[in-house]
Amino acid sequence: MRVIDKIDSFRGESSLTTWLYQLTTRYCLNRLRNSNRRQELWAEQSDAVYWSQPVSTANQERQALYRELWRELDEDLLNIGVYYYLDGMTHAEIARVLGVSRRTIGNRLIELQRRAKEVAGVT
Repeated sequence: MRVIDKIDSFRGESSLTTWLYQLTTRYCLNRLRNSNRRQELWAEQSDAVYWSQPVSTANQERQALYRELWRELDEDLLNIGVYYYLDGMTHAEIARVLGVSRRTIGNRLIELQRRAKEVAGVT
């Protein structure tokens, strides 16, 4: 339904697949950002994983760092991080999806790593 609602925003500057991928990623990230949805996911994970396995202090700290980093990142940087680290896309693939140069993607990934170190307190 969202694709049908947003089809007017497709300008033909990229392929329909690229546009659809961006639309889907944005939708998924926005769902995760929704505080109510995050609480639901947290509860589901608690029931499924955390009751059956002890959570180490290191894992708790890592999760807290990820949450803090998530809140700090702008949408473009977050998208690049998702595409690279979660989806396993190459710099060239991300550049094509976002309509920027590979060099821009490389620079943004360096920025993401720098920000992650700041949040983690690593210099």
